[in-house]
Amino acid sequence: MGKNLTTRSEDYSKWYNELVVKADLAENSGVRGCMVIKPYGFAIWEKMQAQLDKMFKETGHENAYFPIFIPKSYLSKEASHVEGFAKECAVVTHYRLKNAEDGSGIVVDEDAKLEEELIVRPTSETIIWDTYRRWVQSYRDLPIMVNQWANVVRWEMRTRLFLRTTEFLWQEGHTAHATREEAMEEAEQMMHVYAEFAEDHMGVPVIKGTKTESERFAGAEETFCIEALMQDGKALQAGTSHFLGQNFAKAFDVKFATKEGGQEYVWATSWGVSTRLMGALIMTHSDDNGLVLPPKLAPIQVVIVPIYKGMEQLDAISERIGPLVKELRSQGVSVKYDKRDTHKPGFKFNEYELKGVPLRIAVGQRDLANGTYEIARRDTLEKETVGADTVVAKVSSLLEEIQDNIYKKALDFRTSHITPVDSYDEFKKVLEEKGGFISAHWDGTRETEDKIKEETKATIRCIPFPPIKEEGKCMVTGEPSGQRVLFAKAY
Repeated sequence: MGKNLTTRSEDYSKWYNELVVKADLAENSGVRGCMVIKPYGFAIWEKMQAQLDKMFKETGHENAYFPIFIPKSYLSKEASHVEGFAKECAVVTHYRLKNAEDGSGIVVDEDAKLEEELIVRPTSETIIWDTYRRWVQSYRDLPIMVNQWANVVRWEMRTRLFLRTTEFLWQEGHTAHATREEAMEEAEQMMHVYAEFAEDHMGVPVIKGTKTESERFAGAEETFCIEALMQDGKALQAGTSHFLGQNFAKAFDVKFATKEGGQEYVWATSWGVSTRLMGALIMTHSDDNGLVLPPKLAPIQVVIVPIYKGMEQLDAISERIGPLVKELRSQGVSVKYDKRDTHKPGFKFNEYELKGVPLRIAVGQRDLANGTYEIARRDTLEKETVGADTVVAKVSSLLEEIQDNIYKKALDFRTSHITPVDSYDEFKKVLEEKGGFISAHWDGTRETEDKIKEETKATIRCIPFPPIKEEGKCMVTGEPSGQRVLFAKAY
């Protein structure tokens, strides 16, 4: 199984697209812009999901499920929200089918037009806040701490597997609070939860921050975000958390009786991460040989490949491997013993390297005789021979080492790709020649932000949190500025 991957330096975008398909993560489907997530790709997503779900529950959230269809009138109730999503909506207009004369069996009956058109959810704020109106009467009903795991549809013209697809999987948290402070605290807390997950489990260093007004979620008063840096020097927004103020409560008339006996609108947040995290994972760590997966999210952490001639040798190796597999599994390590006789060891080595399996153990006749194993690391491609009595402890320590090492490698890359600049010319030069995050002064106006975006395609990724306070002058207009913000080209 030759990898034949385009290299990153040759064509980063092509490398990514090929890797997603060749590593068996996902593929395009018969529906334009929609993907099929294959079992190996879905296994990684399931691990992400399980960990995030645990973290949400530990912070007091519960899961629920809301409809995929949203009445069109709901969307139009919050002005900036509808404006933000209008261009991306898929709309259902008819419902009944009857036999067609062309033999397809399908024709839309004009009489079967829906009284009110339905939007396939691009996000669920509106249907959820319509529901919360029924759930909230008094301060005793608050807070509501709900999350849903779901799919959403945003009609995209240019799609790329995991990074931008018409339909994608995600989670969306929607919480309701009695006070502004509590809602703000919740929105901020979820940004920290996302950052902890990205760094501790994905091995992806992120910068926390808030978005500028033009980059905020449609309908939000404040958007908190985590921004990651890919190996091609482009940024990727990896998660967002929004303080929605009372906008949705007012749009859907969600009020509660306060302790003092008055009536008050509820305060809201929403927050989400999606299968885009798969793209971040692939692009942060992988190399020209294929995927590099952090052990905490790898579906297979250790693969064992026997090297043998004839069934007798295979049986002898299998006898030795049986107890080892059992012991590793009892330590919580996911192991695969690949004794397929349809593929040669070289093919298997290639396949597991391409699929990013953190550790590979090879066992041949010499190992049987010497009571040893050959262990190869995926992150550094280093090999070493280990005695049978220490192999289990060695596997555990190596998995931890790999998890730490790939995070450190990504962090070093990011550190060397944050460049402070003071002039617009310098900004353009760094953007062109080096990429990465550029730390610069900005006068705080939409006009300057738009001008930079138009002329360079770079956007303000975030106003770092906590802010980098420093007096200076906007690199474009020379107007005074009290802090630096981070710019980058982004996915």
